[in-house]
Amino acid sequence: MWFATAWPCVAAGPGEATVGALGPEWVAVAPERLERTRGGFQLPSGLALSFGIERVVHVNGTLVASASVHIPDVARMTAAQARDLAEMNRGLLVQVGEGNAFTPSTAINGVVIQNTLGGQEVRALTTLDVGVGTLGMFQQLNANAALQDALNTAAGAP
Repeated sequence: MWFATAWPCVAAGPGEATVGALGPEWVAVAPERLERTRGGFQLPSGLALSFGIERVVHVNGTLVASASVHIPDVARMTAAQARDLAEMNRGLLVQVGEGNAFTPSTAINGVVIQNTLGGQEVRALTTLDVGVGTLGMFQQLNANAALQDALNTAAGAP
């Protein structure tokens, strides 16, 4: 399975350092680097789409299971990315303690946690990352509005 994590503020490479409002230890990553990381699917209208999913399970604050997949360009999904997505649909099985038994008849398509121990702090988190970039559409709307204003205020306009 392919694992990927994209953080908006991480250690930056050379020439990328900028100090943010969160303090000197938080460094913004250059937009170009983020774009390579998160990818996306861009329609002719300028609408960009990307998709990712991550599942993690922590027991008593320790990460015990994780799975993630990121499809940076849905229109050009590779065979490996399709396999990763299919693997994600198989799900995660986490068993804490002894005496757990689980035999799924089909894919789990989620997270199954079995816990036979008392006093355990079990946390499961599923994160969907769906990006929609509408900058191109807003730029076109702004250009159309500017053109309409210019036509309305032009000499000899009705």
